[in-house]
Amino acid sequence: MTSPAFGPLRLLVVQPTPFCNLDCDYCYLPSRDDRSRLPLELLERTLERVLESPFATDDFTLLWHAGEPLTMPIAFYDEATALIRSVLARRDGPPLQIAQSLQTNAMTIDAAWCDCFERNDIHVGVSLDGPAFLHDAHRRTRTGLPSHAASLRGIGWLQRRGIPFQVIAVLTDDALDHADTLFDFFHGQGMDNLAFNMEETEGENLSSTLSRPRSEARYQAFLERFWERLRAEPGALRLREFDEIAGLACGDQRLARTDMNHPFAIVNVDARGNFSTFDPELLSVATAAYGDFAFGNVITDSLESVVESAKFQQVYSEIRSGVERCRAECEYFGLCGGGAGSNKYWERGTFDCSETQACRYRIKLSADVVMAGLERELELTS
Repeated sequence: MTSPAFGPLRLLVVQPTPFCNLDCDYCYLPSRDDRSRLPLELLERTLERVLESPFATDDFTLLWHAGEPLTMPIAFYDEATALIRSVLARRDGPPLQIAQSLQTNAMTIDAAWCDCFERNDIHVGVSLDGPAFLHDAHRRTRTGLPSHAASLRGIGWLQRRGIPFQVIAVLTDDALDHADTLFDFFHGQGMDNLAFNMEETEGENLSSTLSRPRSEARYQAFLERFWERLRAEPGALRLREFDEIAGLACGDQRLARTDMNHPFAIVNVDARGNFSTFDPELLSVATAAYGDFAFGNVITDSLESVVESAKFQQVYSEIRSGVERCRAECEYFGLCGGGAGSNKYWERGTFDCSETQACRYRIKLSADVVMAGLERELELTS
C-alpha cells in the first residue's frame, strides 16, 4: 500500500535514447554509445502508468534527458507531443497539463529544431561550460573533436528565434580561476539565465577534479567573485544557485525535504521502460549492492506496485535514515532538505549518511557566500 505522503509527481524524466554525440569526460552515464530508441508504444505505456497512479494529482513536467535528446529525429517529438495530448484527453479525473522540457548540448539545433520547439511548446536547457578553452577541455565528440563552436551555433539559432533557454555550466577544477572570464563570456553572449553544476563523483565518473587539494577554498573564492560581479552589474545575469538560497533566506523559508529524496515526486524512465524514483542519477547505472536502481518496468509494473518490493523498501529506508542524520547534524538542512541520495551513494557508498562533498560545494559554500554578501549590503545601508 502506498503512503499518502508519497508524491505528488512534479517531474517525469524520460530517456528517449541513451546515445550521446559527445563523450564528456565527467559524464556519469554508461552506455553513451547505445543507439536504442524509446518506442512510442512504450512512451504511451509510461504516460498511462504515471497518470493512473495516485501520484499524478497536478500538472508536472516531462523532461527528455539522460542521453542527447536531439539525436532523436524531429518527428519523434512531434509524434510524442500528439501522443501526450491524446493520453491526457482520454484520462478520467480532473484535467492536468504536462509541460515538456529537454536538456541538450545544442550542437544540432537549426531552424527546423526551433520550429519543433515552438510548435510543441518544448522548453530548452543548454549545456555549455563557458568559453572554448574550458568547454572543449571536457566536452568533446567521440572522435576527440571540440564541440564549442557547434554548441554556439545552435544557441545562436535559439537567440535569433527568441526562444528562451537556461544554460547549465559544469564547474571543474580548471574553471575555478576564471570567475571573471566566465561572467564576461556568458554576459557577452547574451546568456543571462545561468546555473552551475559542480563536477561530481557519480556513476561512471569515479573521481572529481574538485577533490584536489585547495579546491574548496578556490571554489568559494570563485563564488565570491561571481557574487561581486552580479551585485556590481544588476540584471546582467541570473544565477540559479544564488537565487534559490537568497529566496529562502529573504523569505525566511526552510525546506523540510527535497524532491530528490521524496518518493514519486520524481519518476525516471529509461528507453526500455525501466523506472525508478528519487533523483534521476540513480537510474541506468549498475551497482553491486542494488543492481541498477530500477524498481520496475512500465510494461509489467504499476508505479505503486513496487513500493512493497524489497529493493524499494531498502533504498527508501536508507534514504530516510540519511535525511534524519542531516536534519540532526547539519545547520544547513533547511536549505537542502537532506540532499540527493545519489551524491551520498556515489561518494560514501551508502544512502544512510549526511555530509558529502557535493553538499559542501552546492549548498554550504554557496550559502556562506550569499549570506555574507547580503549581510555586508545590510551593513552598508544601515
